[in-house]
Amino acid sequence: MTVSDFRKILKQLANKPSKRKRFLKHNSPKERKYGLSTKKCNRCLRVGGHVGKYGLNLCRHCFRELAPKMGWKKLS
Repeated sequence: MTVSDFRKILKQLANKPSKRKRFLKHNSPKERKYGLSTKKCNRCLRVGGHVGKYGLNLCRHCFRELAPKMGWKKLS
């Protein structure tokens, strides 16, 4: 079950509190302690291409956009 499917089902169960509670108990995605999905971009929430050095926590796309504003410059 993907995250988008999970959110879609929660919207459908908004008016049925008992079924929603049971669904959350058995089907909600668990919090990850390690692995690829624990490190997400703070700006766009992508999980791939993560730049975590110096506490940046950005994906490579967002880093390319924000790097000149933060004072980084391309050397080559």
